[in-house]
Amino acid sequence: MQKKRIKASREIGEKIKGLRRKLRISQEELAETLGVTYQQVQRYENGMNKLNVENIQSVADALNVPVSYFFEAEKPSMGTERSAPYLPPDETKLLRHFRKIKNRGSKNTVIQVARLAAKSN
Repeated sequence: MQKKRIKASREIGEKIKGLRRKLRISQEELAETLGVTYQQVQRYENGMNKLNVENIQSVADALNVPVSYFFEAEKPSMGTERSAPYLPPDETKLLRHFRKIKNRGSKNTVIQVARLAAKSN
């Protein structure tokens, strides 16, 4: 049985940077979502700072991927690779702000407002 090694901070950082760029999110925008400075995001991406479990979960939520994304082995591309879902910038911004809402009632209110706005079109 082959031993699996834990991903290095640098490897996790590279995945964060790659996905962030793919989603066209700036370091500043990701930092705002995470409640850190853009310099801290740079340190995560460069592997200079380790991410704890809570921070990895926050980054995964902000980038709309499961935590396991950061620990999956890279597979050779065969053209069938499943990419992260693309969202236009305005939808990404809406989702990022929605995820910051902690109160369930407030989340439901936002959902109702969006539903009503969609019906009025």
